[in-house]
Amino acid sequence: MKGFTYWLRFGTVILCSLLLTVACYRGNSIRVNQTTNVSCRNVGHAAGTTCIPEKFTRLVNIDDASFENALALGIKPVGAVLSDFNSYLQEQFVGVENIGKAGEPNLESILATKPDLILGTDYQQSIYSHISEMAPTVLFKSEHSGLWKDVFQKMSVALDKKEVGQQVIDKYYRRLKDLKQKINNPSLKVSVVRVYPDRINLYLRDSFCGTILQDAGLSRPESQNFTAIEAEKLFNNPIQMSISNELVEKADGDVIFIWTAENNSQGNERAKNKLEQLTRNPLWQNLKAVKQNKVYLVPSYWIGSGILAANAIIDDLFKYLVK
Repeated sequence: MKGFTYWLRFGTVILCSLLLTVACYRGNSIRVNQTTNVSCRNVGHAAGTTCIPEKFTRLVNIDDASFENALALGIKPVGAVLSDFNSYLQEQFVGVENIGKAGEPNLESILATKPDLILGTDYQQSIYSHISEMAPTVLFKSEHSGLWKDVFQKMSVALDKKEVGQQVIDKYYRRLKDLKQKINNPSLKVSVVRVYPDRINLYLRDSFCGTILQDAGLSRPESQNFTAIEAEKLFNNPIQMSISNELVEKADGDVIFIWTAENNSQGNERAKNKLEQLTRNPLWQNLKAVKQNKVYLVPSYWIGSGILAANAIIDDLFKYLVK
């Protein structure tokens, strides 16, 4: 009888151990880097509330803006998305794992980086339930790219880098103050044009590049001088509007900055062809900026949404507007 009791107790211990092992395995499979007794801070964001580890070491960024904002705050991510839009940051990608394309991060690639923090914007809401099981995840609300400074400020606070973030923004405004002092014609009207494969768009006041032009004290043509609220009502888009080939005069200004940018090589080629067609249009050739040779082809960071792209635009403004 004693032997039976012994073996019953022994079997019970083994069974409990197996159940505990299975439970732990399932828990770890869901939350890869969620450890207990880790000091963290609760941060509210677009998808809820997340407790951010105070000593995270393996940050993964699932969009362009959070990647470059992290770099500006002095944090080197272990993984990030790649896109043609952030090609100007290629040197910064050394040592950073490619987790997929912008807008299409690969879940397996994210998991392979063993993240302990994931950052992005609310455009990635559809995958939040999956990535938040891998590591604490924060998605910053961003209705459109013109709100980039608000996103940067929230990110700097969330990462406990508020002072560093303020220094970065202060430097941004100092550069613009210097630019204002060096531009000979402060009443200059700056037009911003993007050529898509199938249409021509004007970027408005509250677009990403539009906010930087505002901060620089530069004027916009009347055709582009719409706020986000006005543009949403008129064009169903807060930051840009489309024009036909017959209305290219709306693209005119004292200076025109123009670019093409798509997510793939085929789209880029089609957009370039569209640009060539536009430049052969007699209506385009009759524009004041065209006649005065004040049309400048710029890179795709003009449609960015982060502080490094903003400073790259300021570089262009110094290059083309300061004589």
